[in-house]
Amino acid sequence: MRLNELSAHEAAARIASGDVSSEDLVRACLARIAEREPSIKAFARVGAEAAIAAARDADTAVLSKDKDNPLRPLHGVPVAIKDIIETIDMPTEYNSRFYRGHQSGKDAACVSMLRSAGAILIGKTETIEFAAHGRLPVTRNPHDLTRTPGGSSSGSAAAVADLMVPLTLGTQTGGSVIRPASFCGVFGFKPTWGSISAEGAKLFSVTLDTIGWYARGIQDIALLAKIYEISSAGEPTLTGLKLAYCETPYWDRATADGQTAFRSTLDKLRAAGASVTELEFGDEFSAINDLKERVMRGEGRVAFLNLHHKAPDQLSPGIRARMGRNDDLLLRKALDDAAMLRIAFDKTAEPFDAVLTPAATGVAPEGLHYAGDPIFNGLWTLLHVPCLSLPVMTGEKGLPIGLQLVGPRYADARVIAAGRGILRMLGR
Repeated sequence: MRLNELSAHEAAARIASGDVSSEDLVRACLARIAEREPSIKAFARVGAEAAIAAARDADTAVLSKDKDNPLRPLHGVPVAIKDIIETIDMPTEYNSRFYRGHQSGKDAACVSMLRSAGAILIGKTETIEFAAHGRLPVTRNPHDLTRTPGGSSSGSAAAVADLMVPLTLGTQTGGSVIRPASFCGVFGFKPTWGSISAEGAKLFSVTLDTIGWYARGIQDIALLAKIYEISSAGEPTLTGLKLAYCETPYWDRATADGQTAFRSTLDKLRAAGASVTELEFGDEFSAINDLKERVMRGEGRVAFLNLHHKAPDQLSPGIRARMGRNDDLLLRKALDDAAMLRIAFDKTAEPFDAVLTPAATGVAPEGLHYAGDPIFNGLWTLLHVPCLSLPVMTGEKGLPIGLQLVGPRYADARVIAAGRGILRMLGR
């Protein structure tokens, strides 16, 4: 195994033991980026010199460490950050004409916590403009360069999938973490809304936007959950998984191979001994995606109103189209209805270790002009629940499809534990 193929927890353990140097790991990741970036185009910026210097400092700390004070959990491990999240040592440009060369001089809260855990920033990853609408990134899907990696966290998912870096941060307003994880065949996690500070990340919708992350294994998903302290309780040990599945009101939007893969996976879990019960939404959930769109559009207008007043011609047509006046009463009703649906879903989902649902409609669409349909993501984002994508299914041409696990708000640790159990049952 080449060093750039190590998972984050494996890399951290080997660095701490002295078996691997942080500098060698960082250089291996940089070599992979140099080799593959011309094809994948996952990065908006790579900070090679600064990353190597930080890795040398990390290696010095290993040599001088006190045996009674263990190294930090990500000591010397490289990470990459979606380019709508501020970083003190690299520009944050949001894929926008407004912010070329923009450098705020500070780290976002989520980046600061990674650095406190010992991580080394290796680069900023490509995103759709402002993680919203407009200019698309040039990133390609590592499994098929003619297909989208999904969006808006396009570069973050592709960089992990292509073995460029073991961990990346993304954000989700609709489906911007989970859908790219599904298309690129990696693990993706969107925690409960509000459980990680969004300070220093460009917000599109204050009611929806959530920091999330990508990894190549469930242990790394859990490691970041621990670092971010997203659960007040430790990860539970689950035996005899009690699962539900939900096809949602939008099942007909799934492709034929997506539907087949999902139902086949449910059959495999039943055969392995899991209890799998259908969870059907009540009528009050029938228009939940419309609620999400109303909230996203209403809050999205406010997020970009200052730029629209400053220089509207510098905004993409997709964002300018959102600048019309909102119907405030409809927005208020949408927010109220969403709050009631959160209570209803939490109650319905509470008896289960996790609720299974598609992570995407199917495999990644061909072409780079469309990041894919987020219909199986936005409703869960609106409900503020934790979402985990497991790369355990395939569709046409053997391309990946993610299995999405969701649960009640603040059941993040339980959802991750259920993910571990499902992987064991599926022999993964």
